[in-house]
Amino acid sequence: MERISREAPVLIIRHETTRQMPGGGANAVYNLATLGAQVKAVGLVGKDDQGKALRGIFEDAGIDTEGIMVDTQRPTVTKTRISGHARQSVTQQIVRVDRKSDELPDPVIQEQLTDYIRAQIGTVDAVVCSDYGDGVFTGPVIQAVLAHQQTVVDTQKSLGRYRGARLFTPNLPEAERAVGYSIASPQALTAADKDLLALTQAQQILITRGDAGMSLFDPSGREQHIPAFNRTEVFDVTGAGDTVVAALTLGLAAGGSFWEAAVLGNIAASIVVRQFGTATTNPTEVKATLQALLEETGSGRKFL
Repeated sequence: MERISREAPVLIIRHETTRQMPGGGANAVYNLATLGAQVKAVGLVGKDDQGKALRGIFEDAGIDTEGIMVDTQRPTVTKTRISGHARQSVTQQIVRVDRKSDELPDPVIQEQLTDYIRAQIGTVDAVVCSDYGDGVFTGPVIQAVLAHQQTVVDTQKSLGRYRGARLFTPNLPEAERAVGYSIASPQALTAADKDLLALTQAQQILITRGDAGMSLFDPSGREQHIPAFNRTEVFDVTGAGDTVVAALTLGLAAGGSFWEAAVLGNIAASIVVRQFGTATTNPTEVKATLQALLEETGSGRKFL
């Protein structure tokens, strides 16, 4: 992070790699690790300094990087955020500059990714597909990840490509794009639930709805709504969806119900949105936040 500072206002240039915080799909990977998971990362980086830095960050966090392939024809996806603030004001993002390729990976690299996933799929408790549309999730790769019964999908578009995954976690705009209409009423939310379940054949759909909380649906027609746990200290929602996916996946892998896992994801997200830029949390913070929430609601339950 570089700072240019003489008098207020201050211009802050934030670069995801230089400030040691992975973004995009890498943020979901990093969140899983900071929450205590043993993670095998799968993806692509370029033959550049950003790719080396990202791999180094992962390795320092104990993440297995064997599944990260180098594509010499593509840059490592890099996002530069330019933000500013004045005294007594909240830091705000002004613009973001992305460096990426819109081309599909070389077929040889696609095959390498697919082969690695197939070799590892039986050794893991869950699979997270964090699809930012940057070319990793080709057809063969998707078929490989769907071989696992505990596949959680967080994709910005084309939910139907992952048909048969266990759980999908679209945010509200993503859900609206998938069904093709506005979800602005309880009736529309129920209709979207049915349409999304038909599209994905999932066991559950979790729609994250910002300050309206989350809504969890299953094929039986049951709807469960979870309120937002933090509405007053939201500074930046960047990457909050990655935190939700990481925490709820760990909850499911540990044997929790869909509702319990969703609550865990909601709590984790309520922590990271209090920080500017992509951020992570850890089990200690999650436990403390859950304890405070229980005390606030009058529950006397204690957690070790």
